[in-house]
Amino acid sequence: MQNILTIIGARPQIIKAAALSRAIKKHFADDIKETIVHTGQHYDANMSQVFFDEMGIPAPDFNLNVGSGTHGKQTATMIEKIEDLLMIKKPDYVVLYGDTNSTLAGAIAASKIHIPIVHIEAGLRSFNKSMPEEINRIMCDHSSTLLFTPTRTGLNNLIHEGFNAHAKPPFTADNPGIFHCGDIMYDNSLYYADIAVKKSQVMKTHGLSRHNFILATIHRDNNTDIPERLNSIFEALIEISSVHETEILLPLHPRTAKMLKKNLTTQRFKAVAESKRLKLIPPASFFDMLVLEKNCRMVMTDSGGVQKEAYFFQKPVIILRPETEWIEIVENKTGQITDAHQDKILQAFEYYNVHSNLKFPAVFGDGKAAEFICRKMLA
Repeated sequence: MQNILTIIGARPQIIKAAALSRAIKKHFADDIKETIVHTGQHYDANMSQVFFDEMGIPAPDFNLNVGSGTHGKQTATMIEKIEDLLMIKKPDYVVLYGDTNSTLAGAIAASKIHIPIVHIEAGLRSFNKSMPEEINRIMCDHSSTLLFTPTRTGLNNLIHEGFNAHAKPPFTADNPGIFHCGDIMYDNSLYYADIAVKKSQVMKTHGLSRHNFILATIHRDNNTDIPERLNSIFEALIEISSVHETEILLPLHPRTAKMLKKNLTTQRFKAVAESKRLKLIPPASFFDMLVLEKNCRMVMTDSGGVQKEAYFFQKPVIILRPETEWIEIVENKTGQITDAHQDKILQAFEYYNVHSNLKFPAVFGDGKAAEFICRKMLA
């Protein structure tokens, strides 16, 4: 019996963990015992507990209740608490997801006491080390024993950094195994899509009609916390919604909600507040997001996860960042990188408003990434 300890702390990690927990319960219950640790990195109930309840994810066995704080303070507190727990539980593997502070803290705590690390969503690179996420994912990759990458590009990134694609077991931190497994979020999107349609009322609640609105999400601190960038993005949203008479739905991340009044100009904040077509709503549940992604016309986002989900549901995406880890989306011309530039956002909107015959080849696997990961942990 393999004992694994899964560390989660942010919305995307909670969702990704659902796929692995489901695969263990269905196919590997006699071989793998999972302990789930929630760091409390996202402590807002709408951003965390709702996902456990709604998706049938087992409640975490431990909640570290870390809460918010500066990167250093938050990460340090998590390292201390995770290390204490690892010393007690002594798992065979620590399973980490993505690129958050919870990921970094888990990697540091586990590697220091020589517990093997499994990193899911390894190999992704923005090649922009000013992003905290880029540092987190590199540090985690280079301390992991088993690395599972969702795309061929991710695998190539690891090989370029010196990982051996032909390494043989036994795998260790000095002889890690790297695997192209497909995207674990694709597992979830396939599994939950039909359930979401039955459970979500988001379309009816907000008076939305299919293929007649844009879904937007903005949460990264370099967009929300820099007034020039936030104003440029919202000026584009205002113009698209008013001049082009297009409805835009924006589920508000807590950080974005906090920064709107502080960082938008008075005139722009008033225009947002009075707009009838730019709808600002509370954070959406995972099921609501699936329904919105499935039924929208296009997506505008600075979220890596939402970029992928747009692709899963074959929707064009405008990427409000200077780069993307999911270069396949851009290479297939189903996404455009605009950063926070108003003119580029408007140009991308106009392009996708006209071009609807886009192709979405299967670059994110077969929807069975979680099963693949479990088999490799047991090998």
